[in-house]
Amino acid sequence: MRFPFALTFKIAKHITRHRLKRTPRFAMVLQLEPLHTCNLTCTGCGRIREYSTSLKDMVPLEQCLAAADECDAPMVSICGGEPLIYPKIEELVAGLRGQGRIIYICTNGVFMRKKMREYLASVFTPAHETVLARLVAEQLVTEKEAEAIRKADAGAKSKPVIAPSKWMYWNVHVDGLEYTHDLIVEREGVFKECVAAIRMAKILGYQTATNTTVYKETAMPELVDMYKYLSSLGVDGHTISPGYDYDAAKKDMVKRLGRDPKEFFLTRTLTREKFKDIEEWGKMFTIFGTPVYQEFLAGKRELTCTAWAIPTYNVKGWKAPCYLMTDGHFAGYQEMLDTVDWEKYGVVDGVARDARCENCMVHCGYDPSGALSTKPRDNWINMKFNFGARPAAFPSDAALEKRVFNGVTIGKGHLAEAKAAVNKEFSGAKSAYARNGNDLPAAPSAGGGCGGGDAGQRDELLAKLDGARKTDVNAG
Repeated sequence: MRFPFALTFKIAKHITRHRLKRTPRFAMVLQLEPLHTCNLTCTGCGRIREYSTSLKDMVPLEQCLAAADECDAPMVSICGGEPLIYPKIEELVAGLRGQGRIIYICTNGVFMRKKMREYLASVFTPAHETVLARLVAEQLVTEKEAEAIRKADAGAKSKPVIAPSKWMYWNVHVDGLEYTHDLIVEREGVFKECVAAIRMAKILGYQTATNTTVYKETAMPELVDMYKYLSSLGVDGHTISPGYDYDAAKKDMVKRLGRDPKEFFLTRTLTREKFKDIEEWGKMFTIFGTPVYQEFLAGKRELTCTAWAIPTYNVKGWKAPCYLMTDGHFAGYQEMLDTVDWEKYGVVDGVARDARCENCMVHCGYDPSGALSTKPRDNWINMKFNFGARPAAFPSDAALEKRVFNGVTIGKGHLAEAKAAVNKEFSGAKSAYARNGNDLPAAPSAGGGCGGGDAGQRDELLAKLDGARKTDVNAG
């Protein structure tokens, strides 16, 4: 089977139950955002700007679990913000499993290895030494970290942790190969950390997936290489969706980056051009999402938006009408279903009911439309897709790895030119606070602090680069 039988059966049972009850609208996946704080500032993400006044707010654990119980979606996608920053993330995962949910932890990957080290420390016995030795040998755990795992005290042993489970996936954000991904997340080294986290997760027995957003500048052949490499790592599946110019993302791009959103996001026509080969990708790779949705992305059919099937709950309540558009927040799930005029949204027969929906073909609005179709032909191709053979893993090779690690690994990260210019500018300049011969700040680590990412440092370096260029011109 392409997907685990237990998970497929659980979702199919949920759909069948509501069809028999003739429920007009019901949740398939809950997008649960316990916080909006993040350690990165990804280009194209409007969450930090949209919820800028509530970045320090968090949904209490009991409230998160009550929301999941209220909408009763079989699957919960814990997102944000960066969910691994949430102080009660372990308890939240345990509580959702206690409710019988399938769980996706949508993470940028930076804190994954830390959480997995905590898990290993909590269960470590001499029987785990072989696994720990492998992690050290593959440089996924340091000798110091390994020793801390071996000597874990009672507190570490009793601490709540996120353990491997067939009901839980790490869902890692990866938007391209090394150079592209680090550029989009606005910090060098993040791609390498994602890869390290995925490798460690597979060694420890976790299920892993990735989610990718396609933008106007995305080179689709690059994504083929990305999926081949992820396949070679044993990644269990992938979500892919077009980048849509929703209001919060557009505002972020204009105000924070000074870029024209039209240069970055996809129109409906461009989406179909980008995704023209998505059905072939579905045969080559374990793409999550129905073949009906894939046909929609490729421009072979139309679908009606079913945003109500993937509701969002966050610090302000139930967000409506969808994950990306905000016309209000509601205290109750049923109140939201009953109050929102769902016929005002989406695109029907090529005509946008709301201008903001015109270019949207995002999975959170249209993928459930494919799963909920009652057409016999759609039901057949969905079943055939789900129960078909899992695509064979692609082997990695030196040529593929060379194409994959094309950024900071080989000294060609997006800050390389600026760093070189600043190194030249400050060569020989020392102070009481200098290290390594000058005052150039050290390269940022993948696990840096919240909020700023590399954006501030990049702007500073590029400003110095511009000054260095002007100096060179004047000198000439």
